[in-house]
Amino acid sequence: MSRTRPAHLRPGDTVAVVAPAGPVPEDLLARGVGVLESWGLTVRVGDHVLDRHPHLPYLAGRDADRAADFRDAWCDPDVAAVFCCRGGYGTHRMVDLLDWPALAEAGPKVLAGSSDITALHTAVGQALDLVTLFSPMIATNAFDDDAQKHLHATLFDPESTTTLIGPATTSSGHGTAKGVLLGGTLTLLAAEVGTLDAVPPADGTILVLEDVNEEPYRVDEQLTHLLRAGWFTGVSGIALGSWTGCGPLEEVKAVVSDLLASLGVPMLWELGFGHCPGQLTVPLGAEAVLDADDATLTLTEPALS
Repeated sequence: MSRTRPAHLRPGDTVAVVAPAGPVPEDLLARGVGVLESWGLTVRVGDHVLDRHPHLPYLAGRDADRAADFRDAWCDPDVAAVFCCRGGYGTHRMVDLLDWPALAEAGPKVLAGSSDITALHTAVGQALDLVTLFSPMIATNAFDDDAQKHLHATLFDPESTTTLIGPATTSSGHGTAKGVLLGGTLTLLAAEVGTLDAVPPADGTILVLEDVNEEPYRVDEQLTHLLRAGWFTGVSGIALGSWTGCGPLEEVKAVVSDLLASLGVPMLWELGFGHCPGQLTVPLGAEAVLDADDATLTLTEPALS
């Protein structure tokens, strides 16, 4: 069953911006906040978004402070959505510091982000049973015009973004698969195996995967790790996004085919989400139909209510 869908946004809504992972460039943050404000949103920036960890330069401040910003944003009754600034690394370090009973009591709202934010998507999905948006992040160069347009449409007019297809989408195999979309960035999913949040997908799941800057052998290693952990046992379809910086695409395809073709499930390639120009927003936890013959992924209902 699909998860609870948060309400779509309207001009005048208040949203929050947080930094659960890596340090945030101030100029890109200002640009991203400006975009959100141009959509008619009131933006609250977390107290620690521009922090730097005193000893670990790859983190946007201390773990407790990053977790506090997320908690404060989510628990604010005026906030309708929480946007993550950027990825990098660090979300795994703050997830277990969150007050999950308090977050549950705050009620459903939109979570938007991708890459390292996969760890939050998994945790929020498991603990709060919510649809979340695997989306472009506002304080990155990937927040380009096309990515902005698709995210805006998903947030404000979700009925208009129920069919997902990228400019170069192809398919492998034939037929259709229906199930709930789960997944995110491969590296993060593999790293979660063995944690409290790492529940293998239920039967019928459509697995959503992408990654960046991982050599083909590393893609192999991570997929093999998930296979051995039972992550593909009940998967009915696979939707693959971008593999920027992962070597020649044909090499990545060879790895994926060698490991996953025997599953016999329909698969889409280059669906246009992840670390790529014009990044599409994909609702994790929503139900969809993957059609390998038409090379489309179609939601059975809009991402947001």
